Amino acid sequence: MTIKRDMLAETLRIASPAIAESLFTAVIGFIDSFMVSSLGANAVAAIGLTNQPKYAGFTLFYAVNIAVATLVARRNGQKNRIGANALTLTAILWVILLSAAMSTLLFLFAPAIMNACGATSETHAAATSYYRIVMGCMVFSCIQMVINAAQRGAGNTKITMRTNMAANIVNIVFDYLLIGGHMGFPALGIRGAAAATVIGTAVGCVISIASLLKKDGFLSIPLILGERIRTSRNDLRAIFRLGWPISIEQVLTRVGLVATSILAAACGNYAMAAHQVAMNILVISYAFGDGLQAAAVALVGRSLGENKPRLAAEYGRICRDFGLGVSAVLAFLLWVSASALYALFFEEAEIIAIGIQLMPCLILTVIFQIIMVVYAGCLRGAGDIRYITMAALFSVVIVRTGVSYVFGNVLGMGVAGVWCGVMADQFFRCFLCMLRFRSGKWTSIRI
Repeated sequence: MTIKRDMLAETLRIASPAIAESLFTAVIGFIDSFMVSSLGANAVAAIGLTNQPKYAGFTLFYAVNIAVATLVARRNGQKNRIGANALTLTAILWVILLSAAMSTLLFLFAPAIMNACGATSETHAAATSYYRIVMGCMVFSCIQMVINAAQRGAGNTKITMRTNMAANIVNIVFDYLLIGGHMGFPALGIRGAAAATVIGTAVGCVISIASLLKKDGFLSIPLILGERIRTSRNDLRAIFRLGWPISIEQVLTRVGLVATSILAAACGNYAMAAHQVAMNILVISYAFGDGLQAAAVALVGRSLGENKPRLAAEYGRICRDFGLGVSAVLAFLLWVSASALYALFFEEAEIIAIGIQLMPCLILTVIFQIIMVVYAGCLRGAGDIRYITMAALFSVVIVRTGVSYVFGNVLGMGVAGVWCGVMADQFFRCFLCMLRFRSGKWTSIRI
């Protein structure tokens, strides 16, 4: 029992800061959107146009981050501090090069990208300006993300929590100062919102780098300099080997979100409004799964690095059980507050009625999503990346899109049918990841 309590405490130690970080980021996103709304509907629409191409621009870096977290966790278990620092150094340097090249291309082609995303004459100039500022300075975000990923892999989630919280707070402060012009700062409008984002990420980048300055840290710049650690081609190949399937998974997920949004928009403005609120709720609930996923990657990867597959499986089950508990609480809260929740956003009774109609599917989606993300974290910690990609390929492309279209269009269920597709996608991915976890095949993968 003492061992089990120690494992529970270790899981909470790693998961709690990661959950707090994700929740804080989601809430700040709402505040950020609210502050931009003061500029009018065209400004909100302009920034909305940049969301999907912005996420697409970071897809490659998201993949690198997951690969780095997985590999650092394994080296942590192997007590291979030099190897972990060599891998982190390799990742940072390559991310700097890739982000510099990517930001140049996105800056140059920003007008064409906004045209492809459906910008109108009222939104094109503002959207292009915002996108150019944010993506032209993406190097700060990329460095911050890869360092935080390495720290998460080492189990240092408190460091990443502090970094992201500080960056988001700075972002909100400069939103206030630069959007409308306060305390002597110029009123830059939408360009001020973009500048605030860049300033926040730059501060986060500096804090992330500072986290590597401790001599006794598992990841340490003094160790890199003292031991003259250099970049490694083998580490780069390992990152690429794990990263490319993750890139495919991220692209598929993005395609699924776009397809769902298109199908929901075809159901009418009221249906689309109810859909957007449901998606925002899903994003907030994802924060809990994301925190548990961070714990699963770190603990499973470390246990396998220690050559303790049974311990890895036990940590996976503990994270899953936490996820079940959290999802049950969220499901109850959503069920009893459905009407009041939508009433916070809308006065129109028809939109509230549509939102209440979506709630059963949303509740089940929240449950399946949290459990799926935890199982995926266990498999990622083991390096079983290709299986997750194949599961996403089947579920997002075939199940999600197919069920959404059939239930929404063919059977005439409208946006409720679209959410049947979202729920089906999360269920099948959860089911497939559960089967893989129970098989135990993931414990023997070498990375």
